Amino acid sequence: MHTQLRRRSAAVVTAVALLAGCSATAPGPSPAATGTATVRYAAPGSPSNAVTDPHGLLPGESDVVRMALTYDVLAVPGADGTTKPRLATGWRPDATLTRWRITIRGDATFSDGRPVKAADALFSLRRMGKKAAENFGRMAMFDLDASATIDDTTFELVTRKPYAEVGQALEGATFVVPEGSDDFGKPVPGSGPFRPTDKGGAQAVVFERNDDWWGPEPPARTIEVRAVPDPQARAQALLSGQVDLAGGVPATLAKQQEGNSAVRLLRRPGATLYPLVMRMDTKPFDDLRVRRAVRLALDRQQLLDTVFLGYGEVGNDLITPKDPTSPATLRQRTRDLAQARKLMSEAGLADGVDLTLHTTTAYPGMDSAATLIAQQLAGIGMRVKVAVEPADTYFSAVYARKPFYISYLGGIPFLDVVRVALTPGSPTNETAWKDRTWSAELDKALAEPDDTERHALLGDLQARLRDQGGYAIWALSDRLDLARAGLSGVPEGIGFASAFIDQVSLDG
Repeated sequence: MHTQLRRRSAAVVTAVALLAGCSATAPGPSPAATGTATVRYAAPGSPSNAVTDPHGLLPGESDVVRMALTYDVLAVPGADGTTKPRLATGWRPDATLTRWRITIRGDATFSDGRPVKAADALFSLRRMGKKAAENFGRMAMFDLDASATIDDTTFELVTRKPYAEVGQALEGATFVVPEGSDDFGKPVPGSGPFRPTDKGGAQAVVFERNDDWWGPEPPARTIEVRAVPDPQARAQALLSGQVDLAGGVPATLAKQQEGNSAVRLLRRPGATLYPLVMRMDTKPFDDLRVRRAVRLALDRQQLLDTVFLGYGEVGNDLITPKDPTSPATLRQRTRDLAQARKLMSEAGLADGVDLTLHTTTAYPGMDSAATLIAQQLAGIGMRVKVAVEPADTYFSAVYARKPFYISYLGGIPFLDVVRVALTPGSPTNETAWKDRTWSAELDKALAEPDDTERHALLGDLQARLRDQGGYAIWALSDRLDLARAGLSGVPEGIGFASAFIDQVSLDG
């Protein structure tokens, strides 16, 4: 039996610098028209922070894209939310859901000609485990010392507790490298669809097609990946003809390009959230009544229309509303200032409270979201000062540190949020969520072998988090990309699924 489980995965994206020289407003000549076969992608990320190690922190989307071109992963999230095989062809549990037999392809080879073996895959997972502090503990559910290779194409993966979602855990950045690899000053041999070259300069990497790859032949002979931290600069690079695809562009610029026949606007629904974080171990947010009041004070439609220009949908305080396990029948939460003021009074704050709301410009609209939220919360007596923090230090100085701020979440599934932000003791538990009963029931859900029953249990946990936790999810934004007319093969999924661009091509 091949276990395929419905999840999406993600990559955390940060942006800290600016691409120079992208100021024109009309697309230039297509590479296809000049007889080349290169697709050029401007991806969120920073060339100054670019990494070559696939198992630690991947700070920018451009880093994840480069790794996904160079290395194979064991599984990928499909556009429909199901886990799809990649290098791994199957994952089977024993009756206890603690020992899983993982089978990998027998026809994959590294770029130096060596066959890819199960030992390489297990070595790579163990290396990820050793770098847990950098990758947010992606392998925390596995006992990698107890895991073992069985033969060239099979290994046994042992979980610390019964864990029915191993397929989803194998999604994401499970990049496989040759056993023994440790020096990543330069990319080590990979078995992915492309091979990195020395071309491209300081801000870009050029990849050449790997004609020995086991998968479907990539249409493009070469792909150039540029790390461009500023969203406006990414869009202008597309409009000036410097690139063929610009990822994560501002809604204002996307709106301007509607009707432009030379440009395609690509939308991925529900890809981005800017959660309002309230730390539950800090006054006044240690009082559930205050957190409820904040959620009731938000005008979600106004926020969606103002911050995202309507490219998305209103939020209902569910942290991962596009996860297949997310409950779909909850009543939509709407603004109720009278009830919110009553809750503030019951919490002893009838005269209001002074607060600082931290935000940044790392992603389009984070600053305007904070400004509008501050205005809306004034209606319940919250006197909110907005502090716009530097983009290059926001996710180290503010994230999971300040008591009240605008966070970022991009396409990450529920169980990844649990691991990163809802585990007691985790340094990235940004709302200080420490409900022991909830955590025990999560373990019970993950030990449930029946998919339908397990998904229902996980949905119940999300509903309780929605009502009792420290997040206010006011809207979901579409991921907005701009592409040159004639570009095809752009992946449809959100989060980590969007990194697999090996099938893009310029048709026209």
